[in-house]
Amino acid sequence: MPSPQQARAQASAITSGRTAPAAEAAPTSRLRELFDGPRLSPGQRRIAQYLIEHITEAAFLSITELADRVGVSQPSVTRFAAAVGFSGYPALRERLQSIALSSLAGPGEENRANELQAAVDGEIQNLENLRRDFADPDRVIHVGRELSRSTPLTVLGLRISVSLAEYFGYAARRIHPDVRLVTLGGSVAYDALLQAREAGGSWVLAFAMPRHSQETLNAVRVARGAGLKVALVTDLALGPLADEADVTFATGTGSRLVFDSYAAPGVLAAALLQAMTDADPERTQARLEKYEQLSDQHQFFLKD
Repeated sequence: MPSPQQARAQASAITSGRTAPAAEAAPTSRLRELFDGPRLSPGQRRIAQYLIEHITEAAFLSITELADRVGVSQPSVTRFAAAVGFSGYPALRERLQSIALSSLAGPGEENRANELQAAVDGEIQNLENLRRDFADPDRVIHVGRELSRSTPLTVLGLRISVSLAEYFGYAARRIHPDVRLVTLGGSVAYDALLQAREAGGSWVLAFAMPRHSQETLNAVRVARGAGLKVALVTDLALGPLADEADVTFATGTGSRLVFDSYAAPGVLAAALLQAMTDADPERTQARLEKYEQLSDQHQFFLKD
């Protein structure tokens, strides 16, 4: 293996375009392939992003130097190396050095732009997969009908999933007479779920985006134990949460940035809302018209 000084010189030559082999995939693409497979925490994604954006230099840093540059602890770097499939940081650094000495796609600024484009590309793929799932819409239509009939209808979303639950709950209230939003776990969630069942509710729509919380699993189990059926929107078709749900809609999340993005789960939520509106069109129309009258009366919205 070349010394760090020799390696940096070789990498510098590659960067300037003097020795880049034409057939080798760009380092950014190879790094994304390396880091995309495992489910990384936000802190680990910061390390991955730094390596992607500074591979020529970062590949030759010590564990202490890399931790300082990213702003994490040395054990965090070690755990990151294990998460992406290496025995430790030295083994990961060997792979990084091999990638750094291959051809580069372009300067750092372009790599950063490409990383953002890659995040969009990942979401486009998630939407394409969802589009294929919608080729047979019967399951969405059926669950939308069941959610429409459940009075009250409980919508559960804890931690990072709160935003999706709030979106669905806000829209569902326009077309459903009794929507109960649960965004706190523990005994607060248990009380809400038990009360919803006692009030005659039959279904819970639960959102569970990564990282999946123990609180969500516990709440789903409480709902099932109380006699509520659970429709789950998540990113994995298999696992403890899916095992507990009556119906699972699994769709991908964007995981190329430090925090996930939810293009496909958002569209899936909108599709379930559409199925609810179609399940009872007369009630839907009456409630929407009433809401429009109310919003005009109290000037909820700005005039175009």
